[in-house]
Amino acid sequence: MDESPATQAELALKIKRLAQERGYNQEDLARIADLNRHTVRQIFRGSDRRLRNATISACARALGLTVNELRSQPIEKLLARMAQAAAGAPDDLLRRTYDQATQPELRAWIERNPDRARQLSEDELDELLAAQGDDGPLSAVGVETFVRRLERRRVLYRQIDVIAGSEFLTLLEQLVTLIHDKVRPPRDPLEPS
Repeated sequence: MDESPATQAELALKIKRLAQERGYNQEDLARIADLNRHTVRQIFRGSDRRLRNATISACARALGLTVNELRSQPIEKLLARMAQAAAGAPDDLLRRTYDQATQPELRAWIERNPDRARQLSEDELDELLAAQGDDGPLSAVGVETFVRRLERRRVLYRQIDVIAGSEFLTLLEQLVTLIHDKVRPPRDPLEPS
């Protein structure tokens, strides 16, 4: 599919405007799209250089669009869509998490489970991001298992909060102390108490 230089320039302008609407500068787009900074600089300058399909695909993904949407939808419609999405703060947090996800499994989980992902707090999403890596917990137990633990912990914290406000606070302290003493590693005898 050969595109004219004018069409290429229009596409580059569209990418630039959409990136700016998201609040991305050249460095941000290069990092999020995993593109060379020189390539992104040429896009922002409106160079008539032909954009490779992989570059267009990376830009579309970074902007939360499909390649078809990026190529075919008018800029006004895409800008309106981004403005509407910006009105929903949880989606911004989710988009940031998706953009910072380096593990394909985490990105795929977010795409499959957008409602569950929106229910995660900012701290939980940060914990998910921190658990990435070849030897990280996400690789060891999988994203679904890790998220289930986060969800179970959230429910448990709510239950503990309710119990702590009741006449059972002393019993709760005793139970938590007993379990804590069982799971924490033994203290070094040379360590001051």
